[in-house]
Amino acid sequence: MVKIGTKLPNFCLNRIRPLARVRSPPNNAGFPDREKKGSCEKPGANGRKVMIVVDPSGVAKNAVQWALSHAVQNQDLVVLLYVIKPAKQGDGEVENDSRIPAFLTSMKSMCQVKRPEVCVEVEVVEGKEKGPAIVEAARRQEAALLVVGQKKRSVTWRLMLTWAGGRVAAAAGGGVAEYCVQNASCMALAVRRKSKKVGGYLITTKRQKDFWLLA
Repeated sequence: MVKIGTKLPNFCLNRIRPLARVRSPPNNAGFPDREKKGSCEKPGANGRKVMIVVDPSGVAKNAVQWALSHAVQNQDLVVLLYVIKPAKQGDGEVENDSRIPAFLTSMKSMCQVKRPEVCVEVEVVEGKEKGPAIVEAARRQEAALLVVGQKKRSVTWRLMLTWAGGRVAAAAGGGVAEYCVQNASCMALAVRRKSKKVGGYLITTKRQKDFWLLA
């Protein structure tokens, strides 16, 4: 069996109008701040800004591991993006969840251990809908590549997606990963581990669905 190459193209699609407004929480909200010393505000001369959507799920962890192994280069800047729901009136600026700082710190540490030569930053944004919030954050950060973990969907859902079309199905609640792939202004990849027995990953782009990439 021939192993498929894993080098990704370095280009951005045409920009689109943002669909949502997101904002970062204040520094006193309990989230890990960016390190003041040695903080990477910009990638290297030949580097890119790679944004990876994270959450406590195993799906997101698989996406991070794939991106670090197959997409991120030494001179790139990695931004771990976490989206939270807007706080209700009277509850403060952001959700007060003590698990969030520990989770983000652990994810950042994992990236630094696996790729110590790459600078890693964390960003937390608010958004009523996760898909539009991610797309807007990637546009605002001028990311060159957006990586989103994708859950395995049922056969019925996949048939509906094929019948309705990617953009229509995503708008109707087809999934966050599908929405980001179809609407991001930069190159966006949805990543899902195929299976423990078979191995490899399934990669979805705007033009290619479930492309099997051996790893």
